Amino acid sequence: MTSVRQITQKKRDAWWTVLLVDPVATPLVRWTAVWTRLTPNQITWMALFLGLGAAACFAMGSWTWLLVGALLYHLSFVLDCMDGKLARLTGTGSVFGAWLDYVFDRIRVLACAVALMGGQYARTGEVVYIWLALAVVFLDMLRYIDALQIFKVRHEMRKQIKARAERAAEADNAIELAFMEDLLRDNPEADTELDDAQRRGARTGEVPTVVSAPDTPDAGAGVPAQRAGRAPAGRSVVDLHREFRSRFPWYLRARSFLLRHRVRTHLVSGIEFQMAVFIVAPLFNAIIPVTIVAGALLLVFELAIIYKLQLSTRDFARTIADFDAQERRRLSREEQEAGDRTDEQASGEAARAQEEAGSR
Repeated sequence: MTSVRQITQKKRDAWWTVLLVDPVATPLVRWTAVWTRLTPNQITWMALFLGLGAAACFAMGSWTWLLVGALLYHLSFVLDCMDGKLARLTGTGSVFGAWLDYVFDRIRVLACAVALMGGQYARTGEVVYIWLALAVVFLDMLRYIDALQIFKVRHEMRKQIKARAERAAEADNAIELAFMEDLLRDNPEADTELDDAQRRGARTGEVPTVVSAPDTPDAGAGVPAQRAGRAPAGRSVVDLHREFRSRFPWYLRARSFLLRHRVRTHLVSGIEFQMAVFIVAPLFNAIIPVTIVAGALLLVFELAIIYKLQLSTRDFARTIADFDAQERRRLSREEQEAGDRTDEQASGEAARAQEEAGSR
């Protein structure tokens, strides 16, 4: 089971998954891999059918059916987690399977939102449930579109930084890069070590080699790799979250505490929002207040992620600016060296001319 956990469980995951799903899903995945021929895609289909069953229960409207629907939805989510775990354990994952899982998740949320709020509207006649159905669908869509676009922006920033590094390497100014985001996957304390090293450097007078512009207030978007995350020596680490951490120093302590329990700092994401609306709200027969609170918390955390992205773009701009400054310094040195060579050649020619004149 220890090996199965290491292979199937993510190093950072939603707290609902860590606390309420993994203890059940991980043993089931092991049993499924050993004793059945089920494929990850088949489990994905089973999760969809259970989700649609939960929607049918929600549509009935009464509290008894809400309880049954909440149970089915949780079982559906357990299966939804199992398909990815089984794929990692057996090495049978596929691009199509990832697409199928994503699309079925959206279908399940849409069906359950319409059924839950529609059932309550039919039972009570209160129009607020129609608005809540629209809000749930909109927030779920917002969360996943936002996540996709943020991924694209971060990928583009990394791509541009790598292109600048390659350009520097072509100019005989080789810079090998590692990204803090990658180092954190292996060493969750990498950025903490980075900050500690910089504080020690400030006390001892050491000036670390950085990739970010040194004249900015948050210099240090890139630091020597040996001081951050144990990257190979000779590589520089680009840290695009430096300004965020400098503004919120308590973040690292909170993150370290959560990571010790495998919980990610994004405490209210799409998963927690869905569980609140489709499990917690039906269990307590409190659809309206729970949905409103969960939606508000989801928006708060999404805005925090967007703000973090904005600060990352500033770190990115400083890093690019420093590459530009290095390029200008290189060109200036080359021009100066070319001028020196020209002067030496002129001096040499003058000396030879004088020697020839003297010999004549």
